[in-house]
Amino acid sequence: MQKDKIKILAFAGSTREASLNKKLVSVAAEGAREVGADVTIIDLRDFAMPFYDGDLEAAEGLPRNALKLKKMMCEHDGFLIASPEYNSGYSAVMKNVIDWTSRPSTKDEAALKAYAGKTASIMAAAPGALGGLRGLYQLRELLMNMRVFVNPNMRAVGEAMQVFNEDGNLMGSDLQAAIRTLGAQTVHAIH
Repeated sequence: MQKDKIKILAFAGSTREASLNKKLVSVAAEGAREVGADVTIIDLRDFAMPFYDGDLEAAEGLPRNALKLKKMMCEHDGFLIASPEYNSGYSAVMKNVIDWTSRPSTKDEAALKAYAGKTASIMAAAPGALGGLRGLYQLRELLMNMRVFVNPNMRAVGEAMQVFNEDGNLMGSDLQAAIRTLGAQTVHAIH
C-alpha cells in the first residue's frame, strides 16, 4: 500500500517553554517538509503523564494522554526527536513517554506497535561543548532495541545558548543546513 505523503511526528524530549531542543526539532521539520513530508510538531507538555508505574497500568490501563500520543505515533511513518541531555543521559520526560507509549493497549496488540518498523532521526542541543551527544547514544540504542531504524547521522549541537537567532533558526548556515538535512534524510529513508 503506497501512501500519498510520508507523515513525520516531530517532538522534543523537553517540556520547557523556551527549550533549545524544541527550536532544533522545528528546523529539522522544515527539512522534512521541503522534501514533501507532512510534519506534525507536538509539545510533550500537552501530553502530561504520570511516571510509568506497572501497578497503575494494571489497575487503570494506559493514561489518556499516553493513548492519545501512542495513536498519533502509530499514524506517522517516522519521528524527528530532539532530546536534551541531563546528567549525561536523555531526559526523564523522553524516557517516560517511551515507557508508556511502548506498552500494549489491548491484549492482541502487536508488540511495540508505535515503534517497530518506524524511522527516526535524533538530535540534541545543549549548552555544553558536547551538545547532548552522550544522551543521544543512549537514546539511539533504546530506539534500535525497539526496532526503530535510527538515522546514523544523529547530530549534537554544542554551545546551543549562542547558536539560535530570535527567529529560532540556527545562526550558521552550515549548521542550519545540517539539521534540515536530518529531516530530509528521514523522509528519504522511509521512501
